[in-house]
Parts: sequence; C-alpha cells; structure tokens
Amino acid sequence: MNRRTVLKGSTALVAAFAVNKIALAASDKNAEAADTAAKQLLVLMDTDKSGKVSKAEFMAFMEKEFDRLDVNKDGVLDIHELTQYYSRHTGGTHR
Repeated sequence: MNRRTVLKGSTALVAAFAVNKIALAASDKNAEAADTAAKQLLVLMDTDKSGKVSKAEFMAFMEKEFDRLDVNKDGVLDIHELTQYYSRHTGGTHR
C-alpha cells in the first residue's frame, strides 16, 4: 500500500468523522449545532475565503490532517493512531 492509497483512505476517514459530527447534530434535532459544525469545517477548509470549499482546498486540508494523525511520521496510519484520533473526536464512545 503506497502513501497515496493510505492518504485516500485517511481522507475518507477524516471527512466521514466531520460529516458524521454534522449528521449526528442534525439527527439529534439540533439544527443549530449541525449548522455550527458545518460552518466551523468550512472556515477550516476555505483558505481563499470564497465561502465554498474547492477540491484543491479539501485535499490540502486532508493532507495536513493525515500528517497530523501520522504521529510517528512513517507515512501510514496504524490502528493506534486511528484509535487515538477516534477517541479524541468522540470522547471514546460509539454512537
């Protein structure tokens, strides 16, 4: 498995957590929380301040996120690194 394959998988993982956070807020009938989460994500990704996220901005964000998650800087994410990420973003609980 090469770095591009791992990065692609990581992109899906990080995006899934972000979208999941928004979806959970919406499913909890808390539209305000979902809107807030979506706006926070937009601000993080929208580097040209256009109010939209281009594919290039999205991929740049995901690459930085991958690099942040790759604690030992070996170019791959292992179960320990992914578990740490999941625990930080969910409080260690499954929903």
